[in-house]
Amino acid sequence: MSEMARIPTLSQLLVQVEHIKMETTKTFTEVAAELERSVPQLDPALGVALAQGDEQRASQLERGAPLFIFLKRDHGALLQVVGQPRKAVQYEIGNPHTASKMTRHSLAAGLYAPLRVILYENDKGGSVFEYDRPSSLFGQFDDEQISAVARGLDAALDGELRRAAKLA
Repeated sequence: MSEMARIPTLSQLLVQVEHIKMETTKTFTEVAAELERSVPQLDPALGVALAQGDEQRASQLERGAPLFIFLKRDHGALLQVVGQPRKAVQYEIGNPHTASKMTRHSLAAGLYAPLRVILYENDKGGSVFEYDRPSSLFGQFDDEQISAVARGLDAALDGELRRAAKLA
């Protein structure tokens, strides 16, 4: 193999992302409880079914839930290091079956699946959700099949967060 063939390549793409901020007067505790009540925790069996190639079983495991909570991280507790803990949780939300509908067209789409959402308490005692609109993240792959799935994620995520914040 020649030396030229061994040189790694690097490319860059500037991506415009639509950032969403939803504020409500509802307390952090109320909003977090409502989100976690309406968006189920991911059943690990769903990922197993997909890994085994059983798309029908994966569909059954979804039980009509378009989104799941994969993981949650207490970012507010990290501020204890400076003596100022806050109420702030980052959620990874998505659906492995939905993700597979995008990554089958571009593995790089896995960079944004699952989606990240942060919920935090504002200075007035209300709550704020912030996230990047899925279609703006996935649009960089310039694939209509991925974009169509991402637009569905836009609607599903917006609906769940509005419901939790009582904005719907």
